[in-house]
Amino acid sequence: MKLEDLIQGGNSEIGIVPIMNIENINDVKDVEMPISLPILALRNAVLFPATVIPVTVGREKSVKLIQDAEAGNKIIGAVTQLDPKIDDPGKEDLNKIGTMARIIKIIEMPDGTSTAILQGIRRFVIDSISTMDPYMLANVTYMSEIHPLSNDQDIPVIISSIKDAAANIIKLSPNLPDEAAAAIKNIDGYEFVINFVASSVQLDSPSEKLKLLDESAIKERGMKLLELLNKQIELLKLKADIQKKVKSEIDQQQREYYLNNQLKTIQEELGMGSSDDTSEFKERAAKKKWPKEVSEAFDKELKNLSKINPASPDYNVQYSYINFLLDLPWNEHTKDNLDLKNAKKVLDEDHYGLDTVKDRIIEFLAVLKLKGNMKSPIMCLYGPPGVGKTSLGKSVARALGRKYGRISLGGMNDESEIRGHRKTYIGAMPGRIMQTIKKCGSSNPVIVLDEIDKVSNVKGYNGDPSSALLEVLDPEQNSAFHDNYLDIDYDLSHVLFITTANDTSTIQPALRDRMEMIPISGYVTEEKVEIAKRFLVPKELEASGLKASQFKIGVSGIKTVIDQYTRESGVRGLDKQIARLARITAKKIALGEKKKVSLEPAEIKDFLGLPTNMHDMQKGNEGAGVVTGLAWTEMGGEILFVECSLSEGKGSLTTTGNLGDVMKESATIALEYLKANPELIGVKPKIFRERDIHIHVPEGAIPKDGPSAGVTMVSAIASALRHKAVRHGIAMTGEITLRGKILPIGGVKEKILAAKRAGIKTILLPKDNERDIKEINEMYLKGLTFVYVDTIPELFDYVFSKTQRKDRAVVEGGTGK
Repeated sequence: MKLEDLIQGGNSEIGIVPIMNIENINDVKDVEMPISLPILALRNAVLFPATVIPVTVGREKSVKLIQDAEAGNKIIGAVTQLDPKIDDPGKEDLNKIGTMARIIKIIEMPDGTSTAILQGIRRFVIDSISTMDPYMLANVTYMSEIHPLSNDQDIPVIISSIKDAAANIIKLSPNLPDEAAAAIKNIDGYEFVINFVASSVQLDSPSEKLKLLDESAIKERGMKLLELLNKQIELLKLKADIQKKVKSEIDQQQREYYLNNQLKTIQEELGMGSSDDTSEFKERAAKKKWPKEVSEAFDKELKNLSKINPASPDYNVQYSYINFLLDLPWNEHTKDNLDLKNAKKVLDEDHYGLDTVKDRIIEFLAVLKLKGNMKSPIMCLYGPPGVGKTSLGKSVARALGRKYGRISLGGMNDESEIRGHRKTYIGAMPGRIMQTIKKCGSSNPVIVLDEIDKVSNVKGYNGDPSSALLEVLDPEQNSAFHDNYLDIDYDLSHVLFITTANDTSTIQPALRDRMEMIPISGYVTEEKVEIAKRFLVPKELEASGLKASQFKIGVSGIKTVIDQYTRESGVRGLDKQIARLARITAKKIALGEKKKVSLEPAEIKDFLGLPTNMHDMQKGNEGAGVVTGLAWTEMGGEILFVECSLSEGKGSLTTTGNLGDVMKESATIALEYLKANPELIGVKPKIFRERDIHIHVPEGAIPKDGPSAGVTMVSAIASALRHKAVRHGIAMTGEITLRGKILPIGGVKEKILAAKRAGIKTILLPKDNERDIKEINEMYLKGLTFVYVDTIPELFDYVFSKTQRKDRAVVEGGTGK
């Protein structure tokens, strides 16, 4: 047997494989035993009497000791370190009992280290240390072995059992040759058999071997060794069973996971898991204020995690779920700021106008302050783009002192975006609601659900997200919101949901019924001027790097931008134009052309070019057959012109201008009413058989629909048939019936703002809409005159007369005359 085969490599100082001494073992009894021995500290190794081991020497003191002993009597003391990490051990770091050894040979290894072959001779106890330099020198007392009586019948049984156990271990260990078992069977001498097997067996730690070395009674040492051997056999059998079980599960595609599956099986046998992860999770869970059912669910999921192999894909799924469970702010709430004056101040700082919404927020705070706790309202802010619906949510959060989250619902067509996916799927995620709650870090944030009118209402294989929102936005249900991924009810009743929309007609009726609808109309010019002065101009100054002294724009300049370069109910377009003015100013200052700019209407045109919004002013309705109407769109109010012309024909009606079905029906109703009542406009019935009527609404690229153009169409047809223009400077809106009734319409405020933008002073409305005018702020009505009509005859009586009849309902600026 070659020495290289007996030495194990490693980064420790000692690599060990015991070998049998092929010399006469009894020779060791004749060695002189000095009372002082140089002590060689062994790491992770124990030397027994009469056994031989190779020791790799690397420490400076150890090398010096071996060299001196080799040059002298070759006798040293080999003592095992209690802590192998200590580089320079003292007496207290060594085992109390060691073994006197003889250096058989020293071999220089290729890596520069030295290997000494040591033969154990006799045990000793360290009495004292005489010196530590250049190496440890100790005074020792030798120990005698306590041999059993010659007629002890237990010894042959013990020795036989040890040999059998050693052979069994060799058989169960695939890395040991079968010849080793035969060699052990042929060893004579019970003491040497015990020492050799004790030195050879692989135990969990050197401490178990040290207990054998410390035992002076040979028989007791043999009994303890036999106990350790039997324990080792059981461990090897268990390992073999595990390897057999794992091997049976492996196929060609799973070979790379062989070792991981072994680990999994071991964990299943021992009930072990990833202790680092579970410990961390338990520490975080101890700080949670979650309900009892959530705590029970957490314990169950954590137990499942401990049984999963960390290399398995299922481990990551379970780990992510538990991590999300811990990240949620269970019963964690921010304290509301219930100072009503401060809340109003904050809302006024961020937004100009919007009094209805601000009053509703103050009402909510007032009730919360008096009651102490209440379910949060679900508010829907609807109106044209650019009026501040989305940004209002952030202001509400700031006023209340709550966290803020926003979810964009535009184009959403998958129910799982709201409810999440079931966690059993790879890549499963919680819904947007729970993700936002996690991001906010509190259970009572303000969450804005933006563009709720653009959620898909079509049921498909992905479900219906608008129906999923029913549970979220129902104060009676959302206290136990169920997310598919979380799979545990979560209380959303303390969340203040604010939804935004442009067109409420596209919102599912059941969903609309659950929300408190708050209209936000467009701004009049005076409001836009204030918004520009307070918010837009300072914002663009900062964005462009300008100082207030370098960029000034007066009220007249802002009005010019509003009237001639924007066409909107909100202020988004105004913001873009002011930003453009600021950029142009920054360019001129950077190029050295100017040091500062003060913008008046004339300079505005130099900066922005020719006006782009002149076509929206009232024009062209001075002639017969042309009438100005008012319409509502998602973008706010608009004016439209209805043109009617007559031609020779057979009484057919043609409509153009990209009109919808409802608008075409309004034209048909208008014509049929006039056919039934020709005397009302002073024409003969035969004219309807001899003339073709063509109704056109300009800007044909834009789709138009709705019943509110009925009065405009009937007035246009009547004007064309009578060859008489309607009153100058009026606009009208209202639905008509075949009986001549004029029915109320919606979007009154938006239509009023559109009329004001177009320079119209008189607006004709259905009689039933008078109540809507009374609810509108006086600011919006300033400079306008309202005429209310209930029937088509009343309509004609006004639009075709040049003087005002006394019994006509006329309102100027919102107050009756």
